[in-house]
Amino acid sequence: MSTQETDQSIEDLHLQLGLLQTLDVGLIILDKSYRITQWNTFMENHSGVLHAELYNKVLFGAFPELSSSWLKHKIDSVFLLNNRSFITWEQKPYLLKFKSYRPLTSDAPYMYQNITLIPLSSPSGKIEHIGILVYDVTDAAMGRQALEVANTRLKQLSQTDLLTGLYNRGFWENCLQEEFQRFTRVDLTSSLLMIDIDHFKKVNDTYGHPAGDEVLRQLAKTLKDVTRLTDRVGRYGGEEFAILLLGTNATKATHVVKRLQERINSLTVTHYEHNINFTLSMGLTEISSKFENHEQWIHMADQALYKSKLNGRNQVTTLKA
Repeated sequence: MSTQETDQSIEDLHLQLGLLQTLDVGLIILDKSYRITQWNTFMENHSGVLHAELYNKVLFGAFPELSSSWLKHKIDSVFLLNNRSFITWEQKPYLLKFKSYRPLTSDAPYMYQNITLIPLSSPSGKIEHIGILVYDVTDAAMGRQALEVANTRLKQLSQTDLLTGLYNRGFWENCLQEEFQRFTRVDLTSSLLMIDIDHFKKVNDTYGHPAGDEVLRQLAKTLKDVTRLTDRVGRYGGEEFAILLLGTNATKATHVVKRLQERINSLTVTHYEHNINFTLSMGLTEISSKFENHEQWIHMADQALYKSKLNGRNQVTTLKA
């Protein structure tokens, strides 16, 4: 090689090294013994450790917090297969835990990182080293997480009654329809309890609508307390509520009714200087193969509720198909 060619090669090497140092991407170069031969400026700035301090040191000795068995498996596969390997932040949030300095996401708990492992061939063509590229993807990760939180919240809002926090009528009725369809395939009994607050209009007229809203909230809380997580509790409309008691026949459902009645009898809703007591009328119906659809199930429970009101309120009526 001529002197001119040698000088050009040295100049090219310096340019490449300069580029590696100024890239806004972390670069670690390891040999087959996991010893560090390159640790660029990005890695220095974020780790607080200089290249000179790490040169020729084993990566896992310098950073014992690394999951050595997991990362060694990744590194060894790159050497063996001569193929790139990728690690996304969804799989593992970071390789090394760095603080986030992004202006828009400075409140992130750490720098989220995507990692690429690449085989590096020597002039002889052998794979003697690998490069580990560390990309700061904090902005994208935080944006994705914020979107997922927003979507979850939107889903909750689409299913929830804002005043009581219970399922709204649309979502609750979908649950009932799904249970009815499941019953046609698997003969497992469930029961439906319809509930109405007695003389609720009088509560609103006497104490005002904010007091009525507090009564609705307190009843909703009580309904959650006396039911299981697997049951479906919803606000059916106005002062009417509905509970789908999964896997529960009418006889067992009466135990839930009794607990509910006891809780309501001892409940006093306080709104400013007013103490408000109320009672419930209820209709209970067990699912039946005689029903052609879930609407008939609701209709029979409504009929049972109507009988409770007709017979003096503050009671439960059970009807069977």
